[in-house]
Amino acid sequence: QVQLVESGGGLVQPGGSLRLSCTASGRIFAINAMGWYRQAPGKERELVARIISGGNTNYVDSVKGRFTISRDNAKNTAYLQMNSLKPEDTAVYYCNANLIGSVGALNAWGQGTLVTVSS
Repeated sequence: QVQLVESGGGLVQPGGSLRLSCTASGRIFAINAMGWYRQAPGKERELVARIISGGNTNYVDSVKGRFTISRDNAKNTAYLQMNSLKPEDTAVYYCNANLIGSVGALNAWGQGTLVTVSS
């Protein structure tokens, strides 16, 4: 059984910062990529940022220059540093991992963490 556990969401004022963490646990042989998605009320889930095993990253245009994704391979943990937050960043943020577990290839999701940007 593989689990992704997120933390770090909360309420922050516009212009503020938050750091999200996502740790994968269970029988994991390799993690090919980890990413963060978000879903705002009434909108579809969108990819925010992704990092692959080689360290390459990609971001949705709306967060470029403000968000940074990183990864600690030894801890099976990904981070999303979010700076200069805007009200439109308000959403539930979900961690995602493409990994190889004991049952083969998996696309795993966390339970989501709410980020609210409001004054």
